[in-house]
Amino acid sequence: MLSKHDSIQRDQLEMITLDQLVPPNHLVRKMEAAIDFTFIYDLVKDMYSEVGRPSIDPVILVKCVS
Repeated sequence: MLSKHDSIQRDQLEMITLDQLVPPNHLVRKMEAAIDFTFIYDLVKDMYSEVGRPSIDPVILVKCVS
């Protein structure tokens, strides 16, 4: 066997949420509490079409760059 772990450990499933992966004092949490990002929707509403495939949420795009 190539692994140090036995097959029982590899077959286990652990359920976690994204919330559990971000520490309580992380900068992302502080930004989310301090900034209301909903103003972005008004700034970009003319740039998005009503037809075609759904787009990525513009707030998510801004948060990814931050």
